[in-house]
Amino acid sequence: MKYKGFQLPTLISGILIQRYKRFLADIELETGEKVTAHCPNSGSMKGCAMPGSQVWLSESDNPKRKYKYTWELIKVPGTMIGINTQVPNKLVKQSIENGLIKELSGYTRVKAEVKTSSHTRLDLLLENEVEEKCYVEIKNCTLAEEGTAMFPDAVTTRGQKHLDELDRLVSLGHRGVIFFLIQRMDAKAFKPAAMIDKVYAEKLRNVVKNGVKVIVRDTVISTQMIRLGNTVPVDLD
Repeated sequence: MKYKGFQLPTLISGILIQRYKRFLADIELETGEKVTAHCPNSGSMKGCAMPGSQVWLSESDNPKRKYKYTWELIKVPGTMIGINTQVPNKLVKQSIENGLIKELSGYTRVKAEVKTSSHTRLDLLLENEVEEKCYVEIKNCTLAEEGTAMFPDAVTTRGQKHLDELDRLVSLGHRGVIFFLIQRMDAKAFKPAAMIDKVYAEKLRNVVKNGVKVIVRDTVISTQMIRLGNTVPVDLD
């Protein structure tokens, strides 16, 4: 069966009351019941956590979980947004394995969560039969203003470290890619969020000059599936 995208579980609709303590959200379900859900996003979620917005939750039957609901999607004016930061890695990996990303084709092995140094892991390692290596770090992008998607939505020293590591690996002769997956459908361009993390923006510009490649794709989101969308132009100036 041809791969189409990341299949979401059956979702339950509700209204966001509040998001707090980073990993928690209170939501009123369509039945009127109020529940606390796990929020699988550690970022600021700027622009995509507005109280009163329609949201969708998945439900777990694992009795060991403290919170059985997980917040998956939110609807804001003009688009739906996928807020689960676990989705991009799965979607990008599966898309590569199914030959849907031209820039990352030609590799026969895809490994996830690869340790590249004593203190750093990157999301993917792609290899081919002649042992050429391509390291890929995937970032979830949900922030957008006036049609421009931006990353990060909060200062990220961890993200800065990932850029440094890609830079180092490229200097050793490997291929390095930073992949920004925009989990929304209203972005016409992408740029680093220098007004939020100036250091990250500057590092991104520098590593690109040194040979690290940037790939930016948007997504097509429904309550059934999140699939890879179009290539989005990048502005590093």
